[in-house]
Amino acid sequence: MDHKRIALITGANQGVGFQVAKELAADGVTVLVGARDRTKGEVAAAEIGERAVPLQLDVTDAASIAIAAERVRSEFGRLDLLVNNAAISRSTRNNIALEDYMAHYAASNVSLDEVRAVWETNVFGPLAVYQAMLPLLRLSADARIVNVGSGAGSLTLNADPAFPHRKMYSPAYAGSKTAMSIIALSMMVEHENDGIKINLVSPGFTNTALNNHQGIETLEDGAREVVRVARYGPNDPTNTFTRWDGQPIPW
Repeated sequence: MDHKRIALITGANQGVGFQVAKELAADGVTVLVGARDRTKGEVAAAEIGERAVPLQLDVTDAASIAIAAERVRSEFGRLDLLVNNAAISRSTRNNIALEDYMAHYAASNVSLDEVRAVWETNVFGPLAVYQAMLPLLRLSADARIVNVGSGAGSLTLNADPAFPHRKMYSPAYAGSKTAMSIIALSMMVEHENDGIKINLVSPGFTNTALNNHQGIETLEDGAREVVRVARYGPNDPTNTFTRWDGQPIPW
């Protein structure tokens, strides 16, 4: 099979990651479907089609990341696109409604273990994957990293009392997305002169397991900004933080 472009998407067995993988594969991209659970990754890749390759990858497990990087190197020889998508909003599945979220996740009462668990996946995970995959991205003639953040993590927006979602700002999920902005901006600074393009995007409020399926947008609508930026070519923008359709988000 001709691999004109090779993309790795973390957390691609469900939700936004799955939709992004599906649409990129339809474009002819070879998509590595990163999934913590091997079987779920295989099922997702089979559903996407022949351009999808399951890749066991737990972003919180250093050994898993190293094995995944070695597999990409040995089987494909390079990586053209990394989509840091894997994320959680809570460490365990629970039925807490959005209107009750801050009763459990406010700064005054969220457990430090909960914050650490969310940050392990949402902050340290993307950084670890980036570090492991960077040597492979350096071998690409058109390398790009798309980091999936959130407008919920914008310090500028949340500092404004008029921001409608301000009351949901917490050290756990929203705080982890603020930290993701730090990671993305650090990448942007590091690569501003070496040709590797970096973008930060905010998906829509999508009906996925991340929000206990309380999101209001379809997978197609929620993933469209991630897909739009993931389709960028060598002459398209870098160092951006956007929501659909290319609207800048303040840091």
